[in-house]
Amino acid sequence: MTSNIKPIVALVGRPNVGKSTLFNRIIGQRKAIVEDLAGTTRDRLYGEGDWGGRDFIIIDTGGLEFDSPLQGNDSLTNPPPVVGFQAGSSSRLFMSEIRQQVSVAIAEANVIIFLTDGESGVTSTDEDIAQLLRRTDKPIILAVNKADNKKRHAETLEFFALGLGDPIPISAMHGLGTGDLLDKVVENFPLSDEVEVDDESIKIAILGRPNVGKSSLLNKLLGEERVIVSEIAGTTRDAIDTQIRYGDLDLVLIDTAGIRKRGKIEPGVEKHSFLRAIKAIGRTDVCLLLIDANIKVASQDAHIAEFILNENKSVVVVVNKWDMIENKDTNTINEFTKAIRGDLQFLDYVPFVFISAKSGQRVDKVLPLVLQVQEQRLRRVSTGELNRLLKKAVAAHPPKGSHRQRLKFFYATQVTVSPPTFVFFVNDKSLVHFTYQRYLENQIRETYEFLGTPLRVIFRNRGENDELEVVE
Repeated sequence: MTSNIKPIVALVGRPNVGKSTLFNRIIGQRKAIVEDLAGTTRDRLYGEGDWGGRDFIIIDTGGLEFDSPLQGNDSLTNPPPVVGFQAGSSSRLFMSEIRQQVSVAIAEANVIIFLTDGESGVTSTDEDIAQLLRRTDKPIILAVNKADNKKRHAETLEFFALGLGDPIPISAMHGLGTGDLLDKVVENFPLSDEVEVDDESIKIAILGRPNVGKSSLLNKLLGEERVIVSEIAGTTRDAIDTQIRYGDLDLVLIDTAGIRKRGKIEPGVEKHSFLRAIKAIGRTDVCLLLIDANIKVASQDAHIAEFILNENKSVVVVVNKWDMIENKDTNTINEFTKAIRGDLQFLDYVPFVFISAKSGQRVDKVLPLVLQVQEQRLRRVSTGELNRLLKKAVAAHPPKGSHRQRLKFFYATQVTVSPPTFVFFVNDKSLVHFTYQRYLENQIRETYEFLGTPLRVIFRNRGENDELEVVE
């Protein structure tokens, strides 16, 4: 089994050099707030990008500034005092938090993009940041933004003085030079054999909001007090791996810090825990999404589920503290399941287990269910079976469209597992409506279930005259 952890790119620089504009261009959507005002980004923003066939996570950070020149013993985690925002902005407290977040982003990054401003040239703050970055052991890519004409392009040579190698002139606003920048970034990613580790163990991440009972569940699964359990929300600050033998299988249980809403995440260590939890999802096979039975589904539960599904991971919903629900009858579990599914609409294929991590009630059902889901994650459907299903599905519910613009299917095949990935060859993939894609997914699930496991469905074009072929 292969665990694939996406490389992380940190985007750093002083305020108002265009970091958020570059961030939005790289991820392909307007996610960061972009204004011509220093200090707009106070928090770290996370996005996903891809270039040259490599997927990665990119972090947009707030702008760094300092009160006084750096001394020899200054470091990124202990630099001189930062200045406050420029006139009309908030207090210097935010700049202190920004510095903490930049430090966390750099600590987790595989590659750092140091963005500067070609319009204003090299500043003393650029020199201070460069001095700090030179002390890291991470690859530093120096980019000069706003180089959108020949004069600015030529003036990027002055940034050689920062001592970080060749500056790459770009215009984040217009996209000029961003391809060259990303080429350089990808060149510095860990090699595939450094990122992908052959490991036959099944990795299970325990995820949820703070104080939902993640560490208590881990201890019950282990049968011992292996991790600290506390009633204080946020005790777990890191992703903790615990290896166990279950029957004849090797399992790795990953206990993670509670993931709060973005606006409620505290600076410093808790931000670091958030990124570690997201990274844990990336290297997991099956995620246990813990929900507090007393609260049912909060918005943050849906937020965590979104992270899980974005990484195409399998899921088991674990409803904890079931012993605290009073006046239960034979229909209570069905009512809870229906209510939770209503709030997590995209998890309609995910199994539920109702437990009490504190008393141990039904905890023995969790790992067998995880293994059942993992078996489904590795399930493979033969090409012949899949095409018979496709032919039947299309006959029962043909795609809508005119005679000249009607979607035609030629054949389908499953190309990989973990997650199960299906490719449908069609005459024109632009004619595929998302509702028909969902219909095909549902037809596959009705026949093969794929319990708790997301399906990837890809459409590709083929020749116009091919017929639907059933391949044995």
